[in-house]
Amino acid sequence: MIRDTLAKIEVRLQQPSSLKPEARAELIALVATLKAEIAGLSETHADAAQSIAGFTQVSTHEATREHRDPALLKHSLDGLSASVTRLEESHPRLVAVVNSVCRTLANLGI
Repeated sequence: MIRDTLAKIEVRLQQPSSLKPEARAELIALVATLKAEIAGLSETHADAAQSIAGFTQVSTHEATREHRDPALLKHSLDGLSASVTRLEESHPRLVAVVNSVCRTLANLGI
């Protein structure tokens, strides 16, 4: 299920949108890194991995839709950030990747 969610994010990033090519490339690379990090996490913390994948999907949707709603994007990014809070000590690389995803999505010109 987590793989499906991440695959949907990748498909969403490939679809035409107002994303600049540089931002799209950066997000695709971050999602690839996130996919690797979540693979390990899902074996030990399945619920946390699913939350991270789900909030990443929602955040990507909000950041790439044609008529963006800054409040919805902020809400989804806050959820994404909160989903990794308890993992800071045990999975610092995952937290860094999620923070990079949040920062990139938040800086898409909204």
